[in-house]
Amino acid sequence: MDLNLKDKVVLITGAAGLKGSIGETILQNLVKEGAIPAVLDLSDRGREYVKAIQDKGIDALFCKTDLTKEDQIERAVNAVIKKYGKIDVVINNVGVNDGAGLDASYEDFMESLKLNLISYFLVVKYALPALKRSRGNILNTGSKVALTGQGGTSGYAAAKGGVLGLTREWAVDLIQYGIRSNALIIAESWTPSYEEWIKSIKDGEEKLQSIIQKIPLEKRMTTPQEIADLCLFTISERSSHTTGQFIFVDGGYVHLDRAMLTQ
Repeated sequence: MDLNLKDKVVLITGAAGLKGSIGETILQNLVKEGAIPAVLDLSDRGREYVKAIQDKGIDALFCKTDLTKEDQIERAVNAVIKKYGKIDVVINNVGVNDGAGLDASYEDFMESLKLNLISYFLVVKYALPALKRSRGNILNTGSKVALTGQGGTSGYAAAKGGVLGLTREWAVDLIQYGIRSNALIIAESWTPSYEEWIKSIKDGEEKLQSIIQKIPLEKRMTTPQEIADLCLFTISERSSHTTGQFIFVDGGYVHLDRAMLTQ
């Protein structure tokens, strides 16, 4: 299916994770669809990824950006607009489940909000004039933690709850400009960071199997590729009448009554 993303300028945050991460997988799939990715991330992996893309003769841009700093976000978004003259899509994907719980300091809690929520607001704020001109759309990466809780991660949970609130608020605010705003809700996905976490905890393999057995559909984790596929469909013209939605790609993790499922 042609998603008609060719030459669309897609600003994406948090796309410089490890190979196989959700952001990096979305990035590579944007390139396959012919989109022009503009990566905002603090990690220099973003520079490497974009250079590899450019070496194939494909246009792309990397803006090294501390997404907890307003001035850096504003500068990066303006750099994208200056180079391309437009932004067609914003994908707010950056996020770290940083474990800022009730025992965290005020400063740590606020830093969690800055990265996981406030960066979403600021990126859209500064990209908005370009989005209005292009009648573009916004896709926010959400998490089941906003709906189910997790324990020990007040900052991340509050931020992801806020992301869902912003998604619906922007859908209302921007409908007059033909701008769509949606969120993907992710539960358990096998990423390099998830693998590192499993390896770092006692009885990690046992914990992993316990988690997998609680995922209703096929007793397996969602792959980053499955998330990327839904992401690209949602930002494309093939999803042109979808706005204000929380779109779940979680194998039924959030909504299905696992006690009622046959083993």
